[in-house]
Amino acid sequence: MRISTLLFTATLATVIPPAQAEVLAEAQVGIKIALAKAPSTRPMTVAHAANFKRYYIADGGLAPMGSETEAPISKSQIHTYDEDGKYVSSALPGYDNRSIYYNTNTKKLETVTYNISSFGGFLPNTGIFAIDLTETGEVKTSSTDIIGHNPAFGDANTMPSYNPNTNQYYAKQGRSNKVLVVDLKSREPLSEINLDLTKTGAAFDDISDTFIAYSGIKGEELVILDIDHKAVLAFDLNGKFVGKSELPKTLKLRSNNHFTGAGYANGMMFVFNETEGEFGTYYGFKVQKN
Repeated sequence: MRISTLLFTATLATVIPPAQAEVLAEAQVGIKIALAKAPSTRPMTVAHAANFKRYYIADGGLAPMGSETEAPISKSQIHTYDEDGKYVSSALPGYDNRSIYYNTNTKKLETVTYNISSFGGFLPNTGIFAIDLTETGEVKTSSTDIIGHNPAFGDANTMPSYNPNTNQYYAKQGRSNKVLVVDLKSREPLSEINLDLTKTGAAFDDISDTFIAYSGIKGEELVILDIDHKAVLAFDLNGKFVGKSELPKTLKLRSNNHFTGAGYANGMMFVFNETEGEFGTYYGFKVQKN
């Protein structure tokens, strides 16, 4: 009897494929975070720390030129919100943030700055840094270095996403369909992914110029915003197109959405709507079943 049961179970395993994620035809709003204060510079991206139940929104902007009285520190702040989108606090770690993420391996909030590749020349406070948090998950002004310049990231404006399973980064290159795969141990890209846009209905200048998300969902790992067609496109790690999720037609996107105001956190694609609310609103869209 036991042998028969085992054979039956094995047979089911061969005929029933494992459950897989699915790209939703229409994106679903998971959360709205209305900015509670004017951005210190330009709203760039979003991170989420499940253990603290906190969202983090990072601004990004170049530091002023240094002088005898002022250090060349970026005025960009990182803002903390709770899981209901309620404002908690802001802090000034002093970096021109391009992307932030909560590293589940190190249990740290980390930021990748503008010009990490040094393609725009050598600048102070450039690289990847771990931002210190309080016991309740609020951002401090202090931080520690992770790495400095690394030319493997390519475009100076890239907003890389982090894969905690492989400790690799995906760095979208400007005005192209190219994504560089980066390991911090190497000064050259490990590989190059070319997103196949032929079946998406979009061209390279329709999609986000410098940001691509890592979703962590097998077969749909890379997710990007199609600004001109108000959609989110999903690709596998070979660059193969696997699905499209339509955003609400009423969502107002601007040219800035090509370069800023994007993110992927807590299983959602974040898109900045600059015209909603006093200071703008981030929408978190569920675009995949998982």
